[in-house]
Amino acid sequence: MSAYNPYFQEEHIPRAYFITFRCYGTWLHGDERGSTDREHNEYGTPFLAPNERWRRYNEAALKHPPVRLDSAMRAAADAAIRETCELRQWVLQAINVRTNHLHTVVSAPCKPEPALSAFKANATRKMRETGCWPHSHSPWADKGSRRYLWTPRSVERAIDYTHNGQGDTIPDFNADEE
Repeated sequence: MSAYNPYFQEEHIPRAYFITFRCYGTWLHGDERGSTDREHNEYGTPFLAPNERWRRYNEAALKHPPVRLDSAMRAAADAAIRETCELRQWVLQAINVRTNHLHTVVSAPCKPEPALSAFKANATRKMRETGCWPHSHSPWADKGSRRYLWTPRSVERAIDYTHNGQGDTIPDFNADEE
């Protein structure tokens, strides 16, 4: 089997994916930062408006307390994602595990959904193995964000954001340069 080559490019194959997933309970519908739902999740469309009443309702519906990652949990998640990429011969171009979410930029010869699932599953497994996640439930929120990166410049922008840009708004990495 030959290794995946992220430098070979066909127009219909993204160069990489920008994958983000959050810790459970850390960004609820109604949050002041906005949110998406099944009816409001098209690329380029605005987030749902903040709604404090809706946020409080969702907070009350949580089955477990919100999860914040300490340094041991962050290290375990980071190591697990690196191991996943090495095992599957994916090219991990950037990773940043924060206290309430994490970002990766990864080139992989598959759709982003299997990568997202593998990252979450293996990060949870590694956290359990190292003794920093003793619970039976997942530390992660359902789903996650999967953005396609089509050009070298969009990959560079995503890498820069992953390492340096941790603001509230994630830019459009594929936007035309001005």
